[in-house]
Amino acid sequence: MTEQQPYDLVQQYPHFELRRYPAHVLAEVHVHAAFDRAGNAAFRSLFNYISGRNTTRQKLSMTAPVIQESGTSEELVMTAPVLQSGPIPGGADEAYVVAFVLPAGLTAETAPLPDDPRVKIREVPGALSAVARFTGNGSAAAFQRHTVALTEALQLAGLTPIGSPRFARFDPPFKPWFLRHNEVVLDVKET
Repeated sequence: MTEQQPYDLVQQYPHFELRRYPAHVLAEVHVHAAFDRAGNAAFRSLFNYISGRNTTRQKLSMTAPVIQESGTSEELVMTAPVLQSGPIPGGADEAYVVAFVLPAGLTAETAPLPDDPRVKIREVPGALSAVARFTGNGSAAAFQRHTVALTEALQLAGLTPIGSPRFARFDPPFKPWFLRHNEVVLDVKET
């Protein structure tokens, strides 16, 4: 079973969960592509890194989610799945950061250095985050629809979002689209 990024459930709301994520380390790649292609554009470099294309030839466990977010954001938070976030301008190429959350216990200092200069290692501080789960495909339209719904739910709950949303994918591309687990993650201001 794929390791998933740990978190503590703070509170369950009707349309989202409030979670506390601990500090963690990401291996990330900046890409310039359409939202729907950004994950594929970065995947090979990230997969090669965890498969041993690093200075110590160390293999690292695959974690979930994969995270994708806007490449213009200063902050990238989240671990397994693959995360993706950023502007969704109807298919035009944009800057995104796609990241793998590295296994718990690694720090920016202890993670092996990547051979590929596109792969960067970054430590992310812990955060309080609102998370909306959804199934289905992880298209730009689905991400935008669920981001809008999460933002509206946060407003109703009296919570203030900070930063840009992140898209988290938990399943491999060969899994049927209607069974896929995805999440929109948005950090919120501490109360």
